[in-house]
Amino acid sequence: MPAYDKADVKRRMAGSVEALKGDLGGLRTGRASTALLDPIQVEVYGAKMPLNQVATVSVPEPRMISVQVWDKSNLNAVEKAIRSGGLGINPITDGQMIRLPIPDMTEERRKELAKLVSQYAEKARIAARNVRRDAMDALKTDEKKKEISEDEHKKLDTEVQKITDDTIKEIDAAAAAKEKEILGK
Repeated sequence: MPAYDKADVKRRMAGSVEALKGDLGGLRTGRASTALLDPIQVEVYGAKMPLNQVATVSVPEPRMISVQVWDKSNLNAVEKAIRSGGLGINPITDGQMIRLPIPDMTEERRKELAKLVSQYAEKARIAARNVRRDAMDALKTDEKKKEISEDEHKKLDTEVQKITDDTIKEIDAAAAAKEKEILGK
């Protein structure tokens, strides 16, 4: 059984693009959205958990997100996670409810978000390159085990590189579109 699996490589490459799109979906352009809090991880019960597993997140009005924490003992952990989430939002605690007023987008905030887009895109590119490296290693293993010939190895190397290039183009396009949306240009 060859170690190289083209379908798996494509699936994992697509996964890096989907993860990026998820991250970018969390970057909102001045409107409240529950997706804004998707990347937030809360340290509770000795583990990191997504915010939506410890609280109900809703958007009662266009410029406000409310977070209803289920267990009152997690309130401070949730508030801390939101503050340190790099969203530039100041939580207001009211009983077991945390309100997040979404500030107007200043030029400075737009630039910060555009930088964040670049960081997310780079993370996705690194993930794609890691998939490529794994695939290349699998091809070397297959050649050593005499499961594929040297010519086949070269052909598949080119194929893996093309999949990687296409994935990185897709990542760059998604990032450019989000940056344009944020900067309003």
